[in-house]
Amino acid sequence: GWPMTGRRLSQSPATLSLLAVTVGLTGTAQAAGQPFAGPPPEYFVDESKLPFDGVPGLATDRFWGVHGGAGYRIEVPQSWNGSLVMWAHGFRGEGLELTVDNHPLRLFLIANGYAWAASSYSRNAYDVAAGVKDTYALTTLFNGVVSRPDRVYLTGASMGGHITAVAIEQYPDAYAGAMPICGVLGDVELFDFFFDYNQVAAALAGVPTTFPPDPVQWVGGSVPQIRSALAAAWPLGLNPDGQNLQALTELRSGGIRPLSDAAFIAWADFLFQFGALDGTVPRSPGVVVDNTDAVYQFDTDPALSPEEQALNDAVLRVAHDPQGRAGNGLANVPVVEGTPRIPVLTLHTLGD
Repeated sequence: GWPMTGRRLSQSPATLSLLAVTVGLTGTAQAAGQPFAGPPPEYFVDESKLPFDGVPGLATDRFWGVHGGAGYRIEVPQSWNGSLVMWAHGFRGEGLELTVDNHPLRLFLIANGYAWAASSYSRNAYDVAAGVKDTYALTTLFNGVVSRPDRVYLTGASMGGHITAVAIEQYPDAYAGAMPICGVLGDVELFDFFFDYNQVAAALAGVPTTFPPDPVQWVGGSVPQIRSALAAAWPLGLNPDGQNLQALTELRSGGIRPLSDAAFIAWADFLFQFGALDGTVPRSPGVVVDNTDAVYQFDTDPALSPEEQALNDAVLRVAHDPQGRAGNGLANVPVVEGTPRIPVLTLHTLGD
């Protein structure tokens, strides 16, 4: 059987050469997505946070450690069924500290004989390539720490869902099945949606915008003006212009569906933070957002009403840099082709 003690792996060079890496990224709102102009940030893992306790009544062997700046956790149940389930975490923000999650289905997995493993990645920020490579590296590390599994499954949420979808196309022979949860499966379309929301809100409110934005002006000046112009008590008490923003947001995020009213209230403020960004993402050599061909509407009638035409005439238009969307494998924002060679399930909420 497997002892119920945790193990921190040795940091000898031989061991380190096997492990996966995870790190963080910091910066101002304006520069957060820009490529590094100098030395990379000093990412770090707080090793005191890596050890994790076992679950009473479920005997497991647990491993944790750091390799090349990346933290990881591995757990193998006493009666291992030979399958390994990887976990790809979501967006961590722009901080320097790299952290590791336990798999959210940990109790179910170990109770049913599945091993699991999770990496912190080698960078924070929206760096899908780092998540794909570091998660794959951890599956390789597992072979040496435990043994080669019969099957490896990949799961991940939000940005981790993007990582999951890209990984199974980039490493088609590594995984037996996958499940992205609330995954960003539209790649650059997500950033277009963020840009649309902020530019449309500003246009409806009559608040002028510039690109790239002044983050301080956007957060401290523009956003408060937009809120007060669109609602009595944002995001409640929407006036007609605010209702048009809500309707447009619903249509551009998937269409009319249950729970979208509640989702708008939950996310309306959160989405404003993306209005302070400069349109680039990690590894991108240029702007990735583009709304030059966007047609903004408040309903499903393809004909533009006078109000819709006025909005389309007023909204700020920005074109992407050709090199910004020059996707090639893991370059820039990795594109999900939607052609996995393994069984894949996706899970999304209705309103989100």
